[in-house]
Amino acid sequence: STLLDMLFSNAIAQAVLFFFVVCIPFWRTKRMSYVDIAWPFGVAIIGAHILLMGEAEPIRNTIVGAVYLFIGLRMGIGAITMAKATGVIFKYEFPRYKYRRTMLEAEGSKHVDAHMLGEAVAQGFANMTVLALPGFLIATSSLQGISIWEVAGLTLWALAYLTESIADGQKMWFISKNPKGVCNIGLWKYSRHPNYFSEWLVWTGLVVATVPSWLSLADVEFVFVWSVLGIGALFASVMLYVTLVYLTGAKPAEYYSVQKREGYKEYQRKTNMFFPWFPRD
Repeated sequence: STLLDMLFSNAIAQAVLFFFVVCIPFWRTKRMSYVDIAWPFGVAIIGAHILLMGEAEPIRNTIVGAVYLFIGLRMGIGAITMAKATGVIFKYEFPRYKYRRTMLEAEGSKHVDAHMLGEAVAQGFANMTVLALPGFLIATSSLQGISIWEVAGLTLWALAYLTESIADGQKMWFISKNPKGVCNIGLWKYSRHPNYFSEWLVWTGLVVATVPSWLSLADVEFVFVWSVLGIGALFASVMLYVTLVYLTGAKPAEYYSVQKREGYKEYQRKTNMFFPWFPRD
């Protein structure tokens, strides 16, 4: 009952957020970049629901709610700060969304704007469902004590966040010294997108932490409902992988890097795109 209440309340909040922050600005400007503000603040809304409506043990509820709030507010405030400083979002489109429009036009789509808006709204739907499920399942769990799965998942989340911060710092330092160069130092030597890989691990860590809460429902839920909840939670990791590699992450970024940065093709040949590994000779 509480899980359904949380899903319903969150769905309404996400719908209102995306209507005013994404849909209305898109109809006026045709820019999809507003989703970079709505999506993270939508994640923060999930965290607020967990803290206000969760029924799990206080320590479990507080930790998972704080994790969602931290992820959402950090990215949301960062997006607004960058938008004010650079003009991106408020004045012009992110390159990754220009790439998406270019690809749709190349495919001969007759309804490019509708596709773009649909993909933006889909991120709101993800906030209503698969991205909320891990946190909501943990927040409504009746388990006592902290499971090793939860410790492992939250540890992975913390390490992934640290790694993402290190990767971002290394990239900023390199670009400040070599504005037109190809960053291949530190973590970037082993992956062309260690920041995206780490962001994927952030959500994968939350999925891992959800395992005991999901397993505890096996004896009280119908098999179909239990399976849907498990698959839905797992899709938080799957969806982030697809998004970070193909939709708004690695592929769009490299489309422009190849054109603008001499030596990027050689970097592609030597270095794995997503999963870190030793560079090839």
